[in-house]
Amino acid sequence: MLVHTPIARQVRFDDGLKPNSTSTRETTVTRLTYIGHATVLIDTLGVRILTDPLFANRVAHLRRQAPPVDRDATSRIDLVLISHIHEDHMHLPSLRSLDPPPRVLAPAGAVPILVQAGIQNVQELHAGESAEAGGVTIVGTKARHSRLRYPFGPSAEPMGFVIRGSKSVYFAGDTDLFDEMNGLEPNLDVALLPVWGWGPTLSRGHLNPRRAAEALRLLRPHMAIPIHWGSYSPIGMSWLNPSFLTRPPREFKRAASEIAPNVEVHVLVPGAGAELVEGIWNAGT
Repeated sequence: MLVHTPIARQVRFDDGLKPNSTSTRETTVTRLTYIGHATVLIDTLGVRILTDPLFANRVAHLRRQAPPVDRDATSRIDLVLISHIHEDHMHLPSLRSLDPPPRVLAPAGAVPILVQAGIQNVQELHAGESAEAGGVTIVGTKARHSRLRYPFGPSAEPMGFVIRGSKSVYFAGDTDLFDEMNGLEPNLDVALLPVWGWGPTLSRGHLNPRRAAEALRLLRPHMAIPIHWGSYSPIGMSWLNPSFLTRPPREFKRAASEIAPNVEVHVLVPGAGAELVEGIWNAGT
């Protein structure tokens, strides 16, 4: 039996966005584009939502291995979701490059950092709270991950999000398994799950391909898309063509077929997109 956790508090944006009423198709289509790493464009009900924007060719000791970001695909963003404050997820230059500046939903502890960096229209959200934007409901969820901004920075609570538009989409951010995944969102349409990181090994607080497949067993979505793979690697490692850039989604799909065989897994390479229309998956959009 699926039990829906009550929402503790609802926060409404005064953002001027209105529910899309231009066509029946636009109100039944959810478009997903995997930009790379944990950056996904979710276009639903006419609201363009971007998760953990990261566009840089280099971040600290990491270099982008995926194709350069198509900035047309990341234009006219209405809402940004920040899962946690690690630099590869809350990348301040990428956030500042968004024009016009969108609304930003961020976890507790992240707002002062964003405001100090000149990011406007920031809203704090806690797990269990929700916000409205143009007819789309955003629900904050728990995540199990490090709170610190390295190496000596502040801390903030990590979180995930459920986006309820024409379809329901769970963006996990960075997380390991947690018990509350069980029935997190009844009748969930799509789970965006991290299946790796940026190097040859994973630290605590991450999902590897098999643990991500275990998450599917708990979440029970109709479909899943692996993210957080194939985008960045430590400088100097790219010439080795390391397998961690390409292996994780294949291992995830194989493990999912064993652990959660009723879930459809669709692998999008960085830069690729697809749309979901009335349960029909159209790739290559």
